[in-house]
Amino acid sequence: MTTRLRRFVPIGVVATAVDVGAFLVLAGPVGLIVVVADAVALTVAAATSFALHRRVTFAADPAVRWVRRPFAFVLVAGAAGVIDVVVVRVVVAVVGWDTVAHLLVAKLPAVALAACVRFVGYRAVLFGEVRAALDERRDQPPAPGTRRLSVVVPAYREADRIGATVARIRAELTPTVGADDVEVVVVDDGSGDGTDRAARDADADEVVVLARNRGKGAAVRAGVAVATGRTIAFTDADLSYPPAQIERLLVAVEDGWDVVVGSRTHTDTATLVRARRVRELGGRLVNLCTHAVLLGAYRDTQCGLKAFRSDVARSLFARSRIDGFAFDVELFHLAERDGLSVREVPVEVAHADRSSVRAVRDGLRLVRDLGRIVAHGRAGHYDPTG
Repeated sequence: MTTRLRRFVPIGVVATAVDVGAFLVLAGPVGLIVVVADAVALTVAAATSFALHRRVTFAADPAVRWVRRPFAFVLVAGAAGVIDVVVVRVVVAVVGWDTVAHLLVAKLPAVALAACVRFVGYRAVLFGEVRAALDERRDQPPAPGTRRLSVVVPAYREADRIGATVARIRAELTPTVGADDVEVVVVDDGSGDGTDRAARDADADEVVVLARNRGKGAAVRAGVAVATGRTIAFTDADLSYPPAQIERLLVAVEDGWDVVVGSRTHTDTATLVRARRVRELGGRLVNLCTHAVLLGAYRDTQCGLKAFRSDVARSLFARSRIDGFAFDVELFHLAERDGLSVREVPVEVAHADRSSVRAVRDGLRLVRDLGRIVAHGRAGHYDPTG
C-alpha cells in the first residue's frame, strides 16, 4: 500500500466511524429524533473529513483536489447527506429504531449509498475544474531553445522508409518554419535493421539509438532529451499525419498553449484514408478506459501527433515512466497534475498500410499501464522534481 493510500484510507474510516458513532449516540442515549441525529452526525463527520484531508492528504494529486474547494465539498456532501437522511428515515419506518441493531440496519446502507453519491459528485466537480484549467491559455515568454521546432520521430524497423520520412518532414515544414529552424530527431528503438544508418544517410539532425526495443514512450523520451527546439513535437515514422500540419500545432504552442495535441475525432478532422473498423472501435475503447485515470474528457488520447513547449516537454518526460502504448495517457495525467493548458486541434489522417499495434495484446498492456499510472501517482513519483 502506498504512502498516500495509507494516509487517505484511514481518514475515510475515521469519518465513517464518527458518522456512525455520533448517530448511534444521538439517536440512542441522547434521544434525538432519528432524522435530526443523522443530520447532526453527518455534519460532524463531514467537518472531520474536510479538516483531516486538508491537513494530511496531498492536494497536488488531481484525485483529491476537491479538498481545496470548500464550496464544492459542501455542495456534494450536502447532496450525499440528504440521500443518507432519506434512506435512514425510510428504513427506520420499516424496521424501527428501538435498538442499536435497528439503527445500524438503517444507517449502514445509507452510508454506502451516500458514499457512492459523493464519489460521483466529486468526480463531476473535478471534471469541470480540470477542463477549465486545461482550456486556459496563458501569455508566456518564448520557451528555451536554439531552433524554432524539433520533430521527434520514434522508429522501429523502419530502414526502408525512414529516409523518405525525414525528407518529407523537411520538405513540408521548411517553407513556413525555415530550413535552419527545423530539427529532425530520429530515435531508433532497438531496430537492428539499419534504421539508424538510413536516418543518418537522410541527414537527420540527431539520431539516437536505443540498445534494445523498449517502446514508443521510451523512444520519444530519448528524443525529447536531445531536442533543441523551442517547440518539440513528435509524429509517427509512417507519417499517418501529413507533416505540414505540425505547423498548426507549432503556432498554437507559440500562441501560449503548453501542450497541443492532434485529435482524430475532432469535428473538423479530415480522414483521407479510413482505418479498419476494428482499429476505430479499439481507439474508442481506449479512450473509454482512460477515464479511470484522466479527468479532462479528451476526444483522442492516442493520436500520434503532439507538440509541447520545450520546458514543458522536458518536465513531463523527465517524470514519465511508461515506455509503451499508454505513455500518451501518462502525459495527459501529468499535464492535469501540473495544471497545464492543453489544446486539441483537428488533424488530417492518412492511415498507413502497416502498423505495429495489436488490438488484444496492446489492450491488455494498456489496462496494466493505466494501473501503473495510478500507482505511480499515489506513490509520489510524479511530483515535480524542482
